[in-house]
Amino acid sequence: MSHPGIPSFNETNSAEMVAQRLLKARAGPLPRFLATVVDHLHQIVRETRPTASEWREAIAFLTEVGHASDEKRQEWVLLSDLLGVTALVEDINSRRPKGATPNTGRGPFYRPDAPRLPLGANLSLDGAGTPLVVSGLVTDLDGLPIAGATVETWQANSQGFYENQQPDLQPEFNLRGVFTTDEEGRFHYRTVKPAGYRVPDDGPVGHMLSRLNYPLNRPAHLHFLIRAENFETLTTQLFERGDPRLGEDALFGVKPELVGDFNRVSGKDPESWALDFTFVMVMARKGSRAA
Repeated sequence: MSHPGIPSFNETNSAEMVAQRLLKARAGPLPRFLATVVDHLHQIVRETRPTASEWREAIAFLTEVGHASDEKRQEWVLLSDLLGVTALVEDINSRRPKGATPNTGRGPFYRPDAPRLPLGANLSLDGAGTPLVVSGLVTDLDGLPIAGATVETWQANSQGFYENQQPDLQPEFNLRGVFTTDEEGRFHYRTVKPAGYRVPDDGPVGHMLSRLNYPLNRPAHLHFLIRAENFETLTTQLFERGDPRLGEDALFGVKPELVGDFNRVSGKDPESWALDFTFVMVMARKGSRAA
């Protein structure tokens, strides 16, 4: 028995019917966001036309991701990272004018309690690795130096592990530090060359993408978080020119403006390297992330 005025759910109107129910709610922007997600999800189903069995397999994968996530491991974040969604959200929310240093994701290994150190300090507390001297200049878009900027930095060691991944093998706060730029907007410190690494692949996300031969490696990089009064906070990473993995960064963090030259220091024995890089910040605008 049909009921006049009651629409019949079908392939053509499926997303619209769900959206109508969502948009009846008056709960801020969430209903409209979900309606957009539903629209795209239904479009994917219409285009790919999975069987019921294939859809149950997809649901089983998402269930595995949920079961693998806890306070110590976030498989959902890993999935977002590896599918480029995290990088896309960051790009949308941190548009910078031409000439400014671009933002990248902070990553999961940041610690907000790293020690404040004097310029020239050595971040390598265990001395393991090839020495690297890092020098930096922080300026505005006009090239004027920014004195008194706070520069936080952290990195993996020469085996590709962060200190908080190996609390029993590395000294606490190894390869981490906070510096303040001098009157000329400069900072410098000693460390070791970081190594690239493979993102966690022992969970459902890694297993699934490994079967597809999907790139799961990160090139070697250094993290920076720079704050200065009246400027937008800059969170970024620096990569070594010539690293063979630059074009396949698993987290899509590599941008041409973030590739630097790691130069061999001549006459040094043992081997030593140096990196000098200029970070360009932009003035804070209304609604932007200021320091």
